[in-house]
Amino acid sequence: MNLIVICLDSLRQDHVSFYHPDSPVATPNLDRLARRSVSFTNVYPEALPTIPVRTQLTAGRRTLPNRPWQPLTPEDRTLAELLGRYGYVSAFITDVYHYFKPGYNFHRGFRVWRWIRGQEYDPYRSAPLKRLRLEDHINERFPPGWEKLVLTCLQNIEPLEKPDDYPCAQVVHQACAWLEENRTYDKIFLWVECFDPHEPWTPPPEFDRYTDPNYRGKRYILPPGGLASRVFTPEEIAYIRGLYAGEVAYVDHYIGVLLEALESWGFFENSLILLVSDHGHPLADHGKFLKGPDRLYSELLKVPLMIHFPGDEWGGRQVDALGLFHDIPVTLLEAMGFRSDLDAFQGRSLLPVIRGEVDSIRQAIITGYHEGKDRCIRDKRWSYIRRPEGEPDELYDLLNDPQERHNLIDTCPQEAQRLASAFGEIFTTGRAVKGVQGRYEVEHSAASPGRSKFDADPGRDSAGTA
Repeated sequence: MNLIVICLDSLRQDHVSFYHPDSPVATPNLDRLARRSVSFTNVYPEALPTIPVRTQLTAGRRTLPNRPWQPLTPEDRTLAELLGRYGYVSAFITDVYHYFKPGYNFHRGFRVWRWIRGQEYDPYRSAPLKRLRLEDHINERFPPGWEKLVLTCLQNIEPLEKPDDYPCAQVVHQACAWLEENRTYDKIFLWVECFDPHEPWTPPPEFDRYTDPNYRGKRYILPPGGLASRVFTPEEIAYIRGLYAGEVAYVDHYIGVLLEALESWGFFENSLILLVSDHGHPLADHGKFLKGPDRLYSELLKVPLMIHFPGDEWGGRQVDALGLFHDIPVTLLEAMGFRSDLDAFQGRSLLPVIRGEVDSIRQAIITGYHEGKDRCIRDKRWSYIRRPEGEPDELYDLLNDPQERHNLIDTCPQEAQRLASAFGEIFTTGRAVKGVQGRYEVEHSAASPGRSKFDADPGRDSAGTA
């Protein structure tokens, strides 16, 4: 059995129309894969952002309590290393530039690896701008230094003329070429990963279908992570959201190119195919753009996850069982017949749920940033957000309030306390639940809990560089 992993960055579950028919963007190719796969609605990253998530996905390791943003350690064992021992020919093709920074080693164990340059702040080009203008993409309310980040993004994209020039397209075309050259092998393992729809949101013009055609304002491809209402007008916020939707449409198109290649060469009949995003992305749903430790809502945490089994077995089944990302490698290995290797990883297989043998493998999940103080604990109905001392906690009824607008921490404190006690002090939870005090109801509403130290910080937590 072959293994094909397709990983996308910052794709929200509610922007995939298979999951949400009222999605703001049409995703026909992702939908097509989902209809032939088992799709999951409640499998979460245990710790964010980019690199901790990849440690979970590639090595099956927990990272929230004990692993910051760092390379793999010598003690980690990865899917590529394990499958290589079983004779798999493997390739790793990506434009996620964090992977190929000096000292990072996530290509360890792959026979072939290829880097596509030029995403986000990748220091790929330094030529002065000729066609694009920095002033068209920033305003005077941006935090100090942000214009330098925007400039780097613009320098990287300025030479791009047609959709096939953009990084996601290049990743897919190189993946297709590698598949065609190597499809006669009995066992292959391809990990293909696209940084899009991560910011900066620069969809090729052909895919910029979701912004207002009458908009005449600036093109904000990289909004800062503070309170959006302080930086943008409602019209500008809507425009930025439209750029993200266009980026999703662009990614969906090229996933379709990859799926067509897989189908034409028969890989759907003899391959396990995983598609997952590392996390979603806040679009000022709760007041702020970009990722950050204080933004632990569904727009950041809920992602599409699909596993296609050979011959479309279980195709179209949707599973709402709770899971964490380090459960995914174990699930894949068991499905491929490597049961004796499962104990080398820290997750729990989802196969018993897929086969209908059990209803769940976890009663609750926990997530957050290793370096952050906030934690989110969820079951299938409730989401409890543990805030640092001095700030009120939050509790949301996900069934009746999926947009997480009504903080029920004072109404249902017993649910918050139940979830708070599910994980011990090593996760920095388990202390007394903090209700909403009067001053917070005015200054820090549940819709936009304040944390000024994250608002203008251009580091990876709030700038979205992860």
